Amino acid sequence: MAFELPPLPYAHDALADLGMSKETLEYHHDLHHKAYVDNGNKLIAGTEWEGRSLEDIIRGTYQAGAVAQTGIFNNASQHWNHAQFWEMMGPGKKAMPSELEARLKDAFGSVEKFKEDFAAAGAGQFGSGWCWLVADADGVLKVTKTENGVNPLCFGQTALLGCDVWEHSYYIDFTGW
Repeated sequence: MAFELPPLPYAHDALADLGMSKETLEYHHDLHHKAYVDNGNKLIAGTEWEGRSLEDIIRGTYQAGAVAQTGIFNNASQHWNHAQFWEMMGPGKKAMPSELEARLKDAFGSVEKFKEDFAAAGAGQFGSGWCWLVADADGVLKVTKTENGVNPLCFGQTALLGCDVWEHSYYIDFTGW
């Protein structure tokens, strides 16, 4: 079964008041994310990965480290990353679940400290990549960053929040250069 581009869980213009324009979401979701899906499907066709779950493909091709599977990993991982990204953000303000707030305070000392650490991870990512709030296998929360398409699945972690720090994520709205 081929992977498909999931629809955005909100309208393309739903994040405009937060600084992410309709045009940015059209490019980022409809073109960039779709390219990961299409290219990934082409690359896994006829391989041992065809018919496997996205998570199995990511874990298997990342651990294999074989040059021949780099394209499969990059496209599968970026498809997963972006599918999470669209779900992790949305329009409007929502109250933070009290359990998450308590866990953030426990892990970082305060929600503000978590936000500072998360922002620093994103700003400090050299080149393209992601910053993440993850839960380790033992449930401990921490902020991490990964290069290119690498994601928390590669390290046995659960992604709770991710931020895409690739330039294609924001270049339309923030081109002051």
